[in-house]
Amino acid sequence: MTILQEIHKLSAGLADWQQDAIARLYANRTLSPSDLDDLYAIAKAEAGILDPEGRAPKKLQGAEVTLPPDPARLVQITAIKDMNNVNALVRGARLPIASVGLTVIYGENGAGKSGYSRVFKHACRARDRREPILPDARLDPKTAGIAQAVFEVLIDGRSVDLAWKYATEAPEPLSDISIFDTHCARAYIDNHGDFAYIPYGLDILEGLVGVCSALKAKALQEKTANAPSDAAYSVLASEQTAVAKALNNIPAKTKSEDIEVLATMSDVEQERLALLDKTLTEADPKQKAQALRQKAARFNGLKERVAAAVALVSDDKINELSELIDKSNAAKTAAELASADFKQTPGQLPGTGGEEWKALFEAAREFAKISHSKHEFPNFPVTSACPLCQNPLGEDGSKRLVRFEDFVKQAAEKSAKDAREAAVTVYRTVENANLELHIDEALIQELIEIDPSLAAVCVDMQTGLKARQKAAIRAAGGKLSWNEVDKIPNDPRVALATRIAILQENAEAFEATADEKAKAAMVAERLELDARRRLGDVKAAVLMEIDKHEYSRKLQKCIDGTDARGISRKSTELSRAMASEELANALNDELKRLNVHELRVVMKPESPGGRTQFKLTLQLPGGGTPAAILSEGEQRAIAIASFLAEIKLARGRGGVVFDDPVSSLDHRRRWEVAERLAEESLVRQVIVFTHDIYFLAILEQKAQELGAGLAKNYIRRTSAGFGAHSEDLPFDVLGTKERIGRLRRVLEDIRRAHKAGDDDSYRKLTVEAYSDLRLAWERCIEEVLFNEAVQRFGEGISTQRLRQVVVTDDDYREIDAGMTKSSKFKHDPAMRIGRLPVPDPDELSNDIEKLDKWRNAIIQRRKQVAAARP
Repeated sequence: MTILQEIHKLSAGLADWQQDAIARLYANRTLSPSDLDDLYAIAKAEAGILDPEGRAPKKLQGAEVTLPPDPARLVQITAIKDMNNVNALVRGARLPIASVGLTVIYGENGAGKSGYSRVFKHACRARDRREPILPDARLDPKTAGIAQAVFEVLIDGRSVDLAWKYATEAPEPLSDISIFDTHCARAYIDNHGDFAYIPYGLDILEGLVGVCSALKAKALQEKTANAPSDAAYSVLASEQTAVAKALNNIPAKTKSEDIEVLATMSDVEQERLALLDKTLTEADPKQKAQALRQKAARFNGLKERVAAAVALVSDDKINELSELIDKSNAAKTAAELASADFKQTPGQLPGTGGEEWKALFEAAREFAKISHSKHEFPNFPVTSACPLCQNPLGEDGSKRLVRFEDFVKQAAEKSAKDAREAAVTVYRTVENANLELHIDEALIQELIEIDPSLAAVCVDMQTGLKARQKAAIRAAGGKLSWNEVDKIPNDPRVALATRIAILQENAEAFEATADEKAKAAMVAERLELDARRRLGDVKAAVLMEIDKHEYSRKLQKCIDGTDARGISRKSTELSRAMASEELANALNDELKRLNVHELRVVMKPESPGGRTQFKLTLQLPGGGTPAAILSEGEQRAIAIASFLAEIKLARGRGGVVFDDPVSSLDHRRRWEVAERLAEESLVRQVIVFTHDIYFLAILEQKAQELGAGLAKNYIRRTSAGFGAHSEDLPFDVLGTKERIGRLRRVLEDIRRAHKAGDDDSYRKLTVEAYSDLRLAWERCIEEVLFNEAVQRFGEGISTQRLRQVVVTDDDYREIDAGMTKSSKFKHDPAMRIGRLPVPDPDELSNDIEKLDKWRNAIIQRRKQVAAARP
């Protein structure tokens, strides 16, 4: 079982936050302040402290852990194909890989190399999987699929396709492929000041111990900052009350709900406390009781006056008046219709039957009681005098008087009269209603002292009642709609009754203080109520302290959970098990091969508990501290050495993948790494991703020197997407022969553009071709004329290769002519704006062939010179 598998097994029994920490350390090795904040929040949540952000713990999944290689199995990757939804890589792309030797995958920055590298890391279960594999950013994330690819592999010589999908368990055979990533550094300073070697994966436990210490420090600091204090309620807690008992039981028995109940006083309890305060401090309680009863009597008188006034203009009274007036008007209309018929009688004066006439007729009726006292009106003898004009009635006058009486006594006329009288009666009641409440300044002041709002309601009632009376009179006269009559204002009688009851209760309380036993009970009651009132003043502080007690309890639980002794014991156990002479020798061998001679790994004995154990430490010849001396590049070299040493000891036969292994290395260290990778490719498959063309050239040279197989792949950006594989390497890394071949293929494109009349493309391609032709001349001088005695990116000068070199005047003239013409099209600005004509395709073809002819001539001459020279 590997160290990573041991850690994964251990993690299953740890707290959620520790499992999350292991997952983060596995992915990132070092944790950021943000990571620590997340872990602290999760740890507190496990202790019962709510996380506002609701962060959930993550766990290291078994599918993420690299499995131990199978030494009896040989897994070789021959290609990765059917790439889909991997960044913006070409859909369905295929990247061939040599099954043996060294495969270098070169691509400029932004060509898509990182996309392939991420797939390798996830599929082969590398620790460095921090970068997610996202789909093409130009696509809708909702419709883009999951990243997937197919690995063409040979398993013990048998061809197999292994399908891989992102975020699912990778095919098990791919675990035999080892990935060198940013987590392969193996050094740390232990608590004894040594610069010790730590095997791959064990840094997770060391990191977890550090996380425990960091979180414990955070929790202790927070606990100190939130330490509870009773300063806010210490005085209350010293008294003999129920409140004091509750406070002294914090936090064991008293909870927040208990404090809430005690600190919450009803209106009745608050008024009772106020009464007790007044009662127990009153000098002459009997006189005070008498004054209170008198005030209650005045308030009661006001209440009764309000009741009487409201009754006079109540809704029932106003509605009654409205209905009676409506009935009177209706009866009047009916009487007028009957009167209209009467008025049509021939021989009557105008206005007969009208209101004025009726008044006159009624006056005659009254006068007749005196003038014709012996006769019943209107049945008078024909010889009698008329009570109106006092002329003899005669037969016609007697009949006319009887007819008038019949008209007046008709039902409609009588009904109208009765309705009017009923309406007038109610109208007079409303009109003459005495609505005065007699609220003088003294009474208002008394009301204000007790309840200012009640005083305002009473005053408003007085004003409102009078306004309602006036509006009702206007409505009765038809000058206002009944709906516009003012409503009765807010009635103060209920509030007055409450105040009257309180005053009477207070009076009784004052009278009760004359009894010592009753007074003692009141004192005790007041003490309890006052304690509850004062508790209300500090309730927020008390609740906060209860919360602090609970928070501190949970923080202590969190602190207890950061005990890292068990983790440290497991780390020590694994470290001691891995510290061996074989590992030390393997590390020293790799350091030597990478030319890090100044460092050596030694076995250092320790004797904890009387048992002799060993650990591996890095030593410098002068005894200095490596941590303070090693450069970033040297530490990178140590990381590569450690990686290769562990690969060797794992006895696996699978290949290795390096993603930009020379990052941070200087040019000298690049040569050493290139040589070591070329050597390793003699025993296992080696795949290198790089954007460093210099490093590519070095790898090529070292592979050639060691006789290692070398496959060069070029990935680039095309119209179809990124990461497109091309058999054609960049022009810069081609030899002279390959450059000439590339120029001949470009010439075909130029001929087609020229034939099609596409002048812009023809001109552009021709200028670019001459630029590349110039580079081909330069490469030919280096490679062919000087027989690679001096090379760009080379380690030195190969003087023995000068044995075949001769430079003649004709060589100079050929080179000068070819370089001059090529440089003319490369550098003349007139070419860019089209003011100079460009050579036709045939002329360019001749210039290319001149270079090839000269190259072949130099090669033949070198052979002759080599044969002639001793």
